[in-house]
This record gives sequence, C-alpha cells and structure tokens, in this order.
Amino acid sequence: METIRFSHTNIIAKNWRKLAQFYIDTFGCEPVYPERDLSGEWIDKLTNINGVTIKGIHLKLPGYHDGPALEIFEHTPPFLRKKHPAINHQGFGHIAFHTDDVEKVLKKVLTNGGEKYGELVEKDIKGLGILKVIYVRDIEGNIIEIQHWTIKSNLI
Repeated sequence: METIRFSHTNIIAKNWRKLAQFYIDTFGCEPVYPERDLSGEWIDKLTNINGVTIKGIHLKLPGYHDGPALEIFEHTPPFLRKKHPAINHQGFGHIAFHTDDVEKVLKKVLTNGGEKYGELVEKDIKGLGILKVIYVRDIEGNIIEIQHWTIKSNLI
C-alpha cells in the first residue's frame, strides 16, 4: 500500500503578502522559503488557465516542526469572489487553530485587521470536555476557528 500524508491547505489571496503577514503576526506561522513564482506552459497545463502566474509562499503551521503547511497564493489573472464565504457554504469551510488562550488570540486577530464572525462560546460537550471557541475572519474574509479544549480528567 502506498504512503499518503497530508501536505498543505491552499488559500487564494487578493494580496498574498498581506494575507501571509496576517497569519504570521496572528498565529505565529513561519515562512518556508523560497517564495513561489510559478509560470509557464507546465503551470498553464496544471491549472487549465492559459498565461497564469502564481506567486506566494508556504507557511509552517504552529505546533509542527516539519508538518503540513498553509499555502497562500495569488493568481494572475485573478478570479476574485464577489462575497465572503459563509460557514455553511459548500466547499472549503474554515481552518482551525487550537490555543491555550482564545481571548488573547481573538485580540490578535482584531488587532491585525481580522474580524469576528460569530460569538465566543463555551460548551461542555458530553464525552469530550469543555470547548471554548469562536469563528473569525482573516483580512480577506476567510473563516478561522479559534478553539481551546479542556479535556475532563476522567477521559484520560
């Protein structure tokens, strides 16, 4: 059987540098160089877009030494959405970050130009533990979940 492992999640940005900096400043993601500058016949064939140029970077996610990455790319020519996504739309829904301090990370999101999507809630989920969680939007409207789980000692 072949080996399969998760590699990355891609976000298409209006401005890849600004969006990458948001994730660096807010969540402690780290750039993985080199920056990407992709063009030519091979990328046209791969994307099925004639004359496409893709620029961006991979970001190492917090909590991983050599794990999956967040790939932030900007395409030329762009095809930008007209509206922000909603939490219940089909397709990519959100990415999630676990933290010890949800309120502190929420404050960083707001300080760095993001915004609240919903309300901060805390819920005791039977059989799992206590979840403190909020959905927010990054500076381009993508949805992020900020969560903290307190696992009940009898579950360990």
